[in-house]
Amino acid sequence: MPFDTTTLRFDANGLIPCIAQDAGTSEVLMMAWMNAEAVQRTLETGRVTYWSRSRQSFWVKGETSGHTQELVDFRVDCDRDCLLVTVRQEGPACHTNRRSCFYTAVRDGAEVELMEPMG
Repeated sequence: MPFDTTTLRFDANGLIPCIAQDAGTSEVLMMAWMNAEAVQRTLETGRVTYWSRSRQSFWVKGETSGHTQELVDFRVDCDRDCLLVTVRQEGPACHTNRRSCFYTAVRDGAEVELMEPMG
């Protein structure tokens, strides 16, 4: 049966959160938003495409930075309101030049940065 994006539960703005995870290490890299067309573009091209809420436009991860995400697997959660893409990440995933956007931990009530920017 072909995948039907109308079965997804988008929010009031027509968006759904998408978590990107490294296919090799299972590290959570980032979270961004997709709309139905970004989902379709991602599935059709194999290049992960998100919707930028600030720019109100599509962005293909790595199109300008070279830090691309090649789609390995595409999953829908049980409530159909969140997506998980496993990817082959080239370079850092975070716009701060870190491998992951989740580089800040809270330990004993204080924030601790777990990684430095890459090269």
